[in-house]
Amino acid sequence: MNFISLNSPDQKTPTNAPFLNPQVHADSSTFKADISKAEAYAQVLDEARGLIDGQRNWVCFPPSSFLCWETGIVDIGGASKTNMRFYTLDPSSTSSKPSLILGPFQGKVACQTIAFSRGVCGTAASTQTTQLVPDVEKFPGHIACDAASQSEIVVPIVVDGVVKAIIDVDCGVKEGFDEVDRKWLEELAGVLAEGCDW
Repeated sequence: MNFISLNSPDQKTPTNAPFLNPQVHADSSTFKADISKAEAYAQVLDEARGLIDGQRNWVCFPPSSFLCWETGIVDIGGASKTNMRFYTLDPSSTSSKPSLILGPFQGKVACQTIAFSRGVCGTAASTQTTQLVPDVEKFPGHIACDAASQSEIVVPIVVDGVVKAIIDVDCGVKEGFDEVDRKWLEELAGVLAEGCDW
């Protein structure tokens, strides 16, 4: 009998088992103690791809990428995560006044709707570019959904030239994110953009 490894050498599923559907296991959020942030992101991206395989409903995808939050990627290097959430394009908004609506999230309750013209999330959505903000107090029009947030990164998920959603991560210290976060969160956004029907 042949086996495929799911997440670790001790987790194996027979490849010829007709009723078993290999899935990413909860142990996916287990990281080795001395892992770098880039290595952690690489693991998360691999796990997210595994979760996405064979499923195109976008509702299933954002929770899979919360591996980032659950495993504390933004904690690596001494930062302190506060929230990770998805906002999706509000289907009730108009093309002349588009807005985002809160989707799946981890952390504290956040603002329900955000216009494309407001805050870090709205700026990322309207410009279709990642916003890496080292100090939210210095960002013009910042929306303080959580007073504990000191820095933020927002990455748009763009499909066929249209923003369908954004990934929004807050951190409880200033300069909590860097180019490593940008690179890997943009890759995650790309995986989510291609992997589902928005």
